[in-house]
Amino acid sequence: MATYVVLMGAPGAGKGTQAKLLQEAIGLPQVSTGDLFRANLKNQTELGQLAQTYMDKGELVPDHVTVAMVQDRLSQPDCAKGAILDGFPRTTAQAEALDQLLANIDGEISIVPYIKVDEEVLVQRLINRGKIEGRADDNEQTIRTRMQVYQEETAPLLAYYRKRGLLVEINGEQSVEAVQQDLVQSIREAKA
Repeated sequence: MATYVVLMGAPGAGKGTQAKLLQEAIGLPQVSTGDLFRANLKNQTELGQLAQTYMDKGELVPDHVTVAMVQDRLSQPDCAKGAILDGFPRTTAQAEALDQLLANIDGEISIVPYIKVDEEVLVQRLINRGKIEGRADDNEQTIRTRMQVYQEETAPLLAYYRKRGLLVEINGEQSVEAVQQDLVQSIREAKA
């Protein structure tokens, strides 16, 4: 059966960095919803155009559009053995949709690593990233708003996956290499 990994963590926890490293280490493609949105918008796919109509109105793209993008991506040949999901699901409704989607393709989630980092450490990381990369959205006020949204919308997923016995906490305050080592070990143990 294919291995699907749902990588979780608050903004600034290092999900994107770790997902790229995991892709190399375990040989599964990283499926990032951010990348999917950018690709669908850039290529003006039917889903991208649909997403754009919501974004133009300043609205969040509905779950069914996001789920359709993920479903399309997971149907690609490089995802036949599974994938590392980065940035999806973000809500319990999306998690339930993902379960249904995977059941339809005879797949299931093997593990949900949660890169856990103290909120104040995250705020400082993102402020520093903003200074280095010149990102206007990495200022303290915006960061704290993003943390609040994360707590309200995404944190309930931790309980959802913990209840199913899939959640594994990873200390995200270690070095990038140590976090990667812990992630790879936990995924290999889940697959065994």
